[in-house]
Amino acid sequence: MKRLVLAAALGLSALASGAAQAQAPMPNVLERIKQRGFLTCGIHTGLPGFGFQADGGEWKGLDIDLCRAVAAAIFDDPTKIRFVQTTAQTRFIVVQTGDVDMLARNATYTMSRDTGMGMAWPTINYFDGQGFMVRKSLNVTSVKGLSGASICVTQGTTTELNLADYFRANNMRYEVVSFKTNDEGVKAFESGRCDSFTTDSSGLAAERLKFANPNDYIILPELISREPLGPAVRRGDENFVAIVRWTHNAMLNAEDMGVTQANAKEMLASTNPEIRRLLGVDSKFGETMGLSNDWAYRIIRHVGNYGESFDRNVGAGSRLGLPRGLNQLGTRGGLQYPYPIR
Repeated sequence: MKRLVLAAALGLSALASGAAQAQAPMPNVLERIKQRGFLTCGIHTGLPGFGFQADGGEWKGLDIDLCRAVAAAIFDDPTKIRFVQTTAQTRFIVVQTGDVDMLARNATYTMSRDTGMGMAWPTINYFDGQGFMVRKSLNVTSVKGLSGASICVTQGTTTELNLADYFRANNMRYEVVSFKTNDEGVKAFESGRCDSFTTDSSGLAAERLKFANPNDYIILPELISREPLGPAVRRGDENFVAIVRWTHNAMLNAEDMGVTQANAKEMLASTNPEIRRLLGVDSKFGETMGLSNDWAYRIIRHVGNYGESFDRNVGAGSRLGLPRGLNQLGTRGGLQYPYPIR
């Protein structure tokens, strides 16, 4: 904990610039997790659909499912996990210092974060873009109508940088009202302190659910950026990077092949060679990562495939009701392309 406090005091930019050089040799992450008996996963403090606590106290969301899937692959038990709540300012620090094994917190994969912060980005589990939310009473229907507006945004995010780039490129004036946490910005917007709130479009839909009168607000149709969101791990252990990457790909392949949480057990008897490789019946791919050969079967049986996770957390079966859009399978025109397991 002392390391985390010190890192926060020094500032993220300073820590990031020397992260790759300053890190101590990376231990075997999988062995460390096994010895500890649980996975540690850095998550959002509360974003419906991605990482939030339900009324009973259980953590749920698309990112939460990815964390549970990794735990299932390792332990055959998705509950062997400890969630660590992080803010926009601390989320990367806990990865760099090794205080969490992985981060799954709707974080945008960018070049600087990939090459200069001592972190690796195994995969993208949600493709998004930055949008804007306004009150209906403002009578604005386009982002171009926000010239001269005050806009609430979270500090230390790509959202803040994209906001500046867009308004500068379009010769538009604006007043930025920045906050340390997302919750502070959202509350300020709802109270009328600013004209608009900006973040990833999925995040806007999630935050609107929290409002006392959500129907009083609209999300403008334009997206001003590309936001590939995915998990991050500390650089230096390529095997653990592969475990996180192939956990997501196992869920994509399962959806593509029609393997679900409900039918996974009966699919063990399938004669389809692709399904048999996926479930570990005729393959030993788990051994190459230090896992049991039924690693993907464990994931699907405990968590489900990607489509199931998407639907119950952010899609048609959730309160958000977001369309698959870019997150449709690559075989169906989207960007979630399942890599071959062979």
